[in-house]
Amino acid sequence: MFQQITIVGYLGNDPVMRFTPSGQAVTGFSVATSRQYTGNDGQKVDETTWFRVSVWGSQAEACNQYLSKGRPVLVVGRLRPDLQTGGPRVYNRQDGSPAASFEVNALSVKFLPGGRDSGSYEQDFGDEQGGAEEDEIPF
Repeated sequence: MFQQITIVGYLGNDPVMRFTPSGQAVTGFSVATSRQYTGNDGQKVDETTWFRVSVWGSQAEACNQYLSKGRPVLVVGRLRPDLQTGGPRVYNRQDGSPAASFEVNALSVKFLPGGRDSGSYEQDFGDEQGGAEEDEIPF
């Protein structure tokens, strides 16, 4: 069995790198994807979907070093479902409204040109470690 997700979007925050108790680097950041369409009432609708991405090993270190809020990225990975529901992680925002978080364990991250930091650095980091167990995530 196999599942894979490809996301092209913009970083919603600066990456945060931590280390597991065994010393492996893990970097987390959010990616927003968006689309526009016209609803049944003729009004334009902006739809944004957020993904929380975890990157492991040397590519975690590279993401922490080169990525920043607003940078476009292409992430290939696998969805990590909520262990209790089998779907996205559901929670309440600070204002009390419901929300869901799609969690992705990145297999590769490609830095795309453009975005807020218009530098020309572009790099592709493939799956080196493949991630770690759920209970090792330090955030």
